Amino acid sequence: MSKNFDYRSVAQQVLTTEIEALQQLDQYINEDFSRACNMILDNKNGKVVVMGIGKSGHIGKKIAATLASTGTSAFFVHPGEASHGDLGMIEQGDIVIAISNSGESAEILSLFPVLKRLNNRIISMTGNPQSNMAKLSDIHLQVTVPKEACPLGLAPTSSTTATLVMGDALAVALLQARGFTAEDFALSHPGGALGRKLLMKLADIMHFGEALPKVKPTALVREALLEISQKGLGMTAVTDEDDHLIGIFTDGDLRRILDKRIDIHTATISEVMTKNPTVASPNILAVEGLNLMQEKRINGLILVEDGKVVGALNMHDLLKAGVM
Repeated sequence: MSKNFDYRSVAQQVLTTEIEALQQLDQYINEDFSRACNMILDNKNGKVVVMGIGKSGHIGKKIAATLASTGTSAFFVHPGEASHGDLGMIEQGDIVIAISNSGESAEILSLFPVLKRLNNRIISMTGNPQSNMAKLSDIHLQVTVPKEACPLGLAPTSSTTATLVMGDALAVALLQARGFTAEDFALSHPGGALGRKLLMKLADIMHFGEALPKVKPTALVREALLEISQKGLGMTAVTDEDDHLIGIFTDGDLRRILDKRIDIHTATISEVMTKNPTVASPNILAVEGLNLMQEKRINGLILVEDGKVVGALNMHDLLKAGVM
């Protein structure tokens, strides 16, 4: 093989072929697609069982995972394993999504009589509307492609892409029909950055108690600077005796007063603090706090509850928590 082989040209042709296949898919988002969505949506107590063999099996696993993470109870069953005991995982009332490009996968077709006996309704995804699977199913979703991206026409490429996109379309349509929210999504993704972004509240990461920087309005500026240095948030709240917020003093305020040549040893913090600063509730989502800080172009946030200062945090806290 020549080192000068034009890999990029081949890759670009693959992209062109698969894009053309997806453009053809639009015609199959039809009444059968709507019927499939309604069938799944109306199936309150049953699950969706996805089946596929070979490359279709890999695609089926992804479709099942996407359905499960977007509000549709779903799982994948390998047709070969189903014939040797795993069929017991499928119950009456479950809906089966059977995937096969040819629509003639023997391993899946052999299960149809048992599935029919269990009164399982079947949605098939195939590239052949005249196939046995298509004819024996309650609903058929066609995913025919003009050609595979493989120049030999053998390796499933365009066909698997089209099937995957049809599965995504099904999952997203059901998601929106259910009114599935970001919070719902987070409940099935509690781990990792996604869960942190969607579930974590500011109260979970705020500094409070002895770690909360605050001074009284009579404190000298140099005393406020010591508080800022010790607590490490780049700011301090200024509160009255009952912890009601009066103002805030930040590193930025310090630069401004130094430019004005104000004596930090004699000036009180009430003379140089910023009044009416941006505040937030500790009970809002961390990602909402991040959005607020970015909108206001501030690096720190004072948290107030029932009129009293209860916490504080800065951008670094959000970064450490994986929110940004």
